[in-house]
Amino acid sequence: MALCIAITGKDGQTRRLSFDSHDITVGRAEDNDVCLPLGNVSKKHVRIAVEDGNVFVLDLKSRNGTFVNGRRVIVPRPVSADDQIAVGDFVLGVEQVREQDSVPPAPTPPSTSSAPPPDASQEHARTQRLVHEKLIEAMDLRRLDLDALGSAELWKRTEATTRQIVARMEQTRDLPDAVDREELIGDVLHEALGLGPLELYLADESVTEIMVNAPDELYVERKGKLEKAAKAFSSQKAVLGVIERIVAPLGRHIDESSPLVDARLPDGSRVNAIIPPLALKGPAITIRKFKRDLLTADHLAGFGALTRPMAGFLDACVRARRNIVISGGTGSGKTTLLNVLANYIPARERIVTIEDAAELAIRQEHWVQLEARPANIEGKGAIPIRELVRNALRMRPDRIVVGEVRGGEALDMLQAMNTGHDGSLTTLHANTPRDALARLETMVLMSGMDLPIRAIREQIASAVHLVVQQQRFADGSRKVTAIAEVSGMETDVITMQDIFLFKQEGFHPDGRVAGRFVATGFVPAFYDDLQRRGIPVDMSIFREEG
Repeated sequence: MALCIAITGKDGQTRRLSFDSHDITVGRAEDNDVCLPLGNVSKKHVRIAVEDGNVFVLDLKSRNGTFVNGRRVIVPRPVSADDQIAVGDFVLGVEQVREQDSVPPAPTPPSTSSAPPPDASQEHARTQRLVHEKLIEAMDLRRLDLDALGSAELWKRTEATTRQIVARMEQTRDLPDAVDREELIGDVLHEALGLGPLELYLADESVTEIMVNAPDELYVERKGKLEKAAKAFSSQKAVLGVIERIVAPLGRHIDESSPLVDARLPDGSRVNAIIPPLALKGPAITIRKFKRDLLTADHLAGFGALTRPMAGFLDACVRARRNIVISGGTGSGKTTLLNVLANYIPARERIVTIEDAAELAIRQEHWVQLEARPANIEGKGAIPIRELVRNALRMRPDRIVVGEVRGGEALDMLQAMNTGHDGSLTTLHANTPRDALARLETMVLMSGMDLPIRAIREQIASAVHLVVQQQRFADGSRKVTAIAEVSGMETDVITMQDIFLFKQEGFHPDGRVAGRFVATGFVPAFYDDLQRRGIPVDMSIFREEG
């Protein structure tokens, strides 16, 4: 004989469960034979048992009581197939059936509509959300003393509970056939204790950036091209949980009063998060992954970002203590090139790097790394880049490297370049070398100093020696499109001269950009000086190409 339970919810939907056991429990907790996850059902609500061929119902001291045909159960009470057992918002029916009569529910008749079957990824996401909710209910993760428990023990306990939940769903046929059991368990664990689907793409070396537009919209960048990821979050609450796990160890906070935050993962990857009401589609996350393997000029040449003669020229510029500004759009590879150039600095020199979010990785030992600090929850305690640039001047640096100038710190950077700190490096956002100088003018004006435009341009012309322009093309490739020397001033205009250029000549059949790097024939002034001082230089790299 088997015990068959029919469960009807408030929505009128009925499901039938069969059990070989003659003694089952019903309640909200996952370790019951029948789990009814609603607040008006007690964790252990009612016991249903078969004795001497009869079915009995025993209330387990539930808060809201168990009722049979409207009458509360005080002592064990026999029930038949015609009786209705009320447990919270559910109505249960119980009957005994012979094993040969115990058949699975009849299949749903085929739909006459043209609606397609549910997508496998949607089934997976729905099931993941359900299991996650059951896991929180079973373990109450928010109330556990995580520090006392330890991460290994917490993971072990959570995995065991998750496996019990999934096994129960398999038994009750609530686990869709299209959902892979082990993949589901892994996704739930990562979402409950880790960074959810971000874990998969953080571990993928081919992924350079990860973007969460909404819980069900996750994109990644591979080889410079964006693609929609196969994985996604189960809910907005899950995305918020991941953001909190990222920012909490750093002493940061995110809520409606402070709805955006910058942070860094333990591996150095840079994170920006923004939540409603500013993000209308739900919490959004952008992660720029930190490259564990440092790229070199040889790598960039291999990628077609520049030529080896151009890399050799930039090497000579850094060693000759030229002040270099790297210009380009977002995602054009400015920081990567800055890191390559910074590693050209001789090991004996003292380097101070200043960044909003630390990304640079320099091989030299004599290196001080500074990072700006945002304001705390009360809006106090912010240390901007400008203050760090001023402080760096008191640290006896040989070279100052600013990750990116965005505002008034440009004036302090120019003054440093003009007062004995030659060989400094920085980046900024601009589309051409000429635009880069115009942007510097604008940022100096943002410093609050009332300086005439001519004085600002004279500062720029004497401080900046080279502008290196980066560009990201439609095929995802990143290239150095121009290297220009700032040659001085004529009347009120800063004069510039291109040394190397990238000339685009169309596209290859596979969509890749076609073009070539050319020398303009112009020899920078400092190269002539190096030659006069007897320092060996290769002048052939400047020969103009036809």
